Parts: sequence; structure tokens; C-alpha cells
Amino acid sequence: MLDPPPLTHGARVRQRWEIGIVLAITVGQSAVYSVLSLVRALLRPTPIGEQQTQLNASRDSAAFWDVLYQSLSIFFGLSLVALVVFLMWEPSANALRRMGLDFRRFGGDFARALLLGAAIGIPGLALYAAGRALGITVDVQASPLDTAWWTVPLLILAALRAGLTEEVIFIGYLFDRLRRLGWGWWSIIFTTAALRGAYHAYQGIGPIIGNFAMGVVFGWCYKRWGRVMPLVIAHTLIDIVAFVGYPLAVALWPGLFGAPPAESPTPTPTPTPTPSATP
Repeated sequence: MLDPPPLTHGARVRQRWEIGIVLAITVGQSAVYSVLSLVRALLRPTPIGEQQTQLNASRDSAAFWDVLYQSLSIFFGLSLVALVVFLMWEPSANALRRMGLDFRRFGGDFARALLLGAAIGIPGLALYAAGRALGITVDVQASPLDTAWWTVPLLILAALRAGLTEEVIFIGYLFDRLRRLGWGWWSIIFTTAALRGAYHAYQGIGPIIGNFAMGVVFGWCYKRWGRVMPLVIAHTLIDIVAFVGYPLAVALWPGLFGAPPAESPTPTPTPTPTPSATP
């Protein structure tokens, strides 16, 4: 992928402010809340392995309002992605095409996404199970499937939101902006991977390690391919499996995947906006 043109001093100052503002209202905000959630979990008398957090929880006891609130949450989450794309848009350059978020090579992107999904998802699941066994990972209740017919479609939309939010901002946006500021490739890859790990810190130590590794792999793939689309597809597929397939796995192997203990576990609040459930 081509490097962006160098910036003037004034443009560099503006760029730094823009990055700070974008992070403060999107993934950076979630990372701060997520780290604070982990700190609180570690300070509680209850061991972290006996605590629990829930993703995609019901927002209201009334079905109509629950669907409405969850749909609005997805809409406003995607609005933040749209804001970032808007900021990247230039008169002479289509931002979506520049970051490779289009359907020009969908077949190849989808094939790469399947390989990435398997390469990240399977070890990530094993890492989560190991973290639960060692007591260093929170019991993540990914989704309820026993509510209504609209639950699965909403979970799929939530997975798509997570894939777009993380890959467009962590990869497409930050890589572009930090390269313009003169950062080296590996500095960007490791920094954004660390931010991705912090974004999932509320889940415990295992997911921090797993998401950092995912960030390094995805960053390297973006450097090679110059396309965000396969990363978005892979991330979305991983989260669909986590949101929809996870409850089925818990039902089949409750001991392995961390069913709630006999005593009610201490809940850990989920940061806002809701991070992905990627292990």
C-alpha cells in the first residue's frame, strides 16, 4: 500500500488533535473503561475467575423497547464508524477505496477472511478456555439465545458493528493517520494491537493477550494486503460464532467454557461503546 504524503507542521498538530478526539469518543474511551473494569475486578475480594460480564444483554424487559434500544445502539455505533470514514475522505481520494473497504475483490477478501477467522478464532477460543481454567479470565456471557426470533439477527448486526468499529478505526484510520505523522509500520502495528488489547481488558488477562496477538496479525495482514475488508469479514465471522455459537458450546461443555458457578458471580460492567467479544 502507498504511503500518504507528508504533512506540514500545522497539519501535523491538527492531525494529532483529530486522533485524540476520535479515540476519546470511540475505541479509546472504551479502552479506558475496560481497563478500569479490570482494575476493579482485580481489587474485589472475589477472584477474577469467579466474576462475570455479559455482552449484548437485554436493555429492557419489554420486547418492543429492548429491540428499539439495541437497534439504536447498533445504529449510533455505526455512526461513529461513518464519522471516521468522513474524516478520512478527501476530494481526490475515496476513503473506502483507499482503506480497501469495498467489494472490488470480495471473493479473495472472503477467502482470506475464512483463513484469518480460523487462524485467530480457534487459538483465541483455546486461550479463553485456558484463562478460565487458570482463573485469570472473567466468565464472558456472550449472548442470550432463548429470548425471541429477533435475537439472532440483532446479534449478527452487533457482530458486524464490532467488526467495522475495530477494523476501520484500529486499522484503516489509525494506520493512515499515524503513517502521515511519520510512524514506522511496526510501531503502528504494536501500538494499535496494545490499544486493542486494552479495549478488551474487562474480560481478563487471557483476552488481553489474545486480542494483542490478533492486532499484530491483522496489522501485518493490512500492511501486506492494503485492504480492511478481509479483516472486517473475519472479525464479524468470529463474533457471530462467539455471540451465537458460544451459548451452544456452554450447553454442551459447561465446565470447559465457564458456566456460572453455584453462587452468583460478581458482575463486571461492560464498557461503552460495547467492545467485541473476540477472545
